[in-house]
Amino acid sequence: ASSLIGMRLPLGKAAKMVLAWIAIFGGVFVLFAFRTEFSDFGQRLRAEATGAPIMVGETVRIPISDDGHFWVAAKLNGQDVRFMVDSGASVTTVSRDVAEAAGMTIGSRRGVVSTANGRVLVTKSRADQLQVGSIERTDFSVDINEADDVNLLGMNFLSSLDSWRVEGNYLVLQP
Repeated sequence: ASSLIGMRLPLGKAAKMVLAWIAIFGGVFVLFAFRTEFSDFGQRLRAEATGAPIMVGETVRIPISDDGHFWVAAKLNGQDVRFMVDSGASVTTVSRDVAEAAGMTIGSRRGVVSTANGRVLVTKSRADQLQVGSIERTDFSVDINEADDVNLLGMNFLSSLDSWRVEGNYLVLQP
């Protein structure tokens, strides 16, 4: 105010400058006050574009994909892996290529599982680490499917959570 008085500007021009500074400070205040909401908005835009999970505290929200499934980017032994969430799969299952890339031990213990596509031979294995957003599981049971390259996040992961549910177009995982 003192600098405006010292400049001896006409009253109209001084009023415009004061209003401009009030608008600038008001804008900065709004950005600061709603920073969390803007962050959530940015995460939601990223999730819609890439399928990345949305983190709200420890809760992970996974948007539904255009194909009607919930796909999530996860880490298996530090390796990026895209999983389809499948509550009909008892055990999390990965392809042999993913298992090898993640450095999993591929033993000789085999089993037969029933799937929507019929009975499938799998190799039983364990992952050192499986991470979906902030949710991490260690020494985790994983089946290796030699015949299919779709990676499934199964009930052994979902049942390790406090809760999981579908809310609108999101799968909500509570660790």
